[in-house]
Amino acid sequence: MKINATEIRVGMILEYKNDLWEVLKTQHVKPGKGGAFAQIEMKSLNKNTKLNERFRSSETVEKAILEENKFNYLYEDEENYYFMNPKDFDQINIKKNIVGEKGRMLSENLEVSINFFEGNPLSVILPNQITSKIESTDVALKGQTVSSSYKPATLVNGINIQVPPFIENGDEIVLDTRTIEYIKKV
Repeated sequence: MKINATEIRVGMILEYKNDLWEVLKTQHVKPGKGGAFAQIEMKSLNKNTKLNERFRSSETVEKAILEENKFNYLYEDEENYYFMNPKDFDQINIKKNIVGEKGRMLSENLEVSINFFEGNPLSVILPNQITSKIESTDVALKGQTVSSSYKPATLVNGINIQVPPFIENGDEIVLDTRTIEYIKKV
């Protein structure tokens, strides 16, 4: 599907130069002299390389047509993550390098969306918020709550984040999966 260069958004998958590219950053520039253009930073899904490209506003690019299906996370081994389709109970496995750092936030039975391109799994999309438990964090110092200071904490899945001073070991928190930041205490 052809789209205008001004319609390119972060997270889109584009077919460009015989490869699939995930859009990481977009910037629309209107210089004083000449026509407007879109500066796009992309990452190749197959070769794991980055590319900065400039498209004029009048240019069109090919947006990859993806099929999105819901799956439940089951388990992992050394090389793969395993997911099950809740409708027909089919199981699929996806290599850890495709899932990337998001794999650490997967928990049993978590419902995720998986994008497929021509029958091959391309990316895993987590829900925007997940619940996780604090494994360890520093003790809050007296008077520290006066300022809006945050302290380091480690979640049970090994991810390090910053949390407010009132959060203690064993607390359940809600985590934003897009930015990997604390949202609220459960």
